[in-house]
Amino acid sequence: MAKGSPRLHYKGDRLKPLRAFCQVARLGSVSRAAEALFLSQPAVTLQLQAVEREFGADLFERFGRRWTLTRAGSTLYELARPLVEGLDGIEGEFQGRMKGLEGGELHVAAGSSTILYLLPRLVQAFRESHPKIQLVLHNVTGKDGLGLLRSDAVDLAVGSMLDVPSDLAYAPVYSFEPMLIMAKDHPLAARGKLRLEDLSPYGLILPPKRLTTWRMVDLVFQQRRVPYTVALEVGGWEIIKQYVAMGLGISIVTGICIGDADRDKLEVRNLSEYFPSRSYGVVVRKGKFLSPQARAFADLVKPGVFERRDYFESGHSER
Repeated sequence: MAKGSPRLHYKGDRLKPLRAFCQVARLGSVSRAAEALFLSQPAVTLQLQAVEREFGADLFERFGRRWTLTRAGSTLYELARPLVEGLDGIEGEFQGRMKGLEGGELHVAAGSSTILYLLPRLVQAFRESHPKIQLVLHNVTGKDGLGLLRSDAVDLAVGSMLDVPSDLAYAPVYSFEPMLIMAKDHPLAARGKLRLEDLSPYGLILPPKRLTTWRMVDLVFQQRRVPYTVALEVGGWEIIKQYVAMGLGISIVTGICIGDADRDKLEVRNLSEYFPSRSYGVVVRKGKFLSPQARAFADLVKPGVFERRDYFESGHSER
């Protein structure tokens, strides 16, 4: 598609070609974009050609079947995506505002630990304030949660993120320190200040390798060249705490899961000298226009996060 002087095509209907452009940019494929738009591939290609003629620039590079944005394409995508999504969602936004917070649904993605330890009081407060809104919690982790955000299957997510993808925005709210937990009669329980090397002889009970906690523990031990062994790999912090209390091993957990009852049966030590704290907060897809219901819930998690309407729509990511 050759460059040339801008010729303003589709002046009467810019939305269709820009929507096609955004879908190809998002999906990386003309065929997938055509399926999403219920159009033929030639129709999508013609619309892409029209956009390139209008802006006088090549917007894509092709690598096999993969369509990748050029620098000019990335610039246009950043500008066009919120406009296209805003227009496509204007009916739902209008209905939502007319209805206000008197009904509708709110879909929130979160991992098991977030649902179990962080969300109960927030959900309770939301239900008390907005009893007519149906709240749906999607218990997912990792890539599954990101997939739900990107496909708009959920309005927002609440959880912890170490690396924030470029298409998502993350506003951390709560911070929890890393903790070593062990049985009350464990040999380390009688000792004072513990070094990382002191943990080496004892088997660790860790979550599955695919989860962030396992990867972080492994990274810290590797960086400090301290050997360690995994005695047991099991999902769920409640299970891990129970097995630790039985004397089956020690574990390194995030403070979010430690309550007063846990301190009665476990020995707990702060390991912030060696391991980073974990933040938890709100995650949304950049450029997404959030419903009043989603804004109300996010404001419970982080009061004032939407004092500026464009906080997440502009791609802000507070770290």
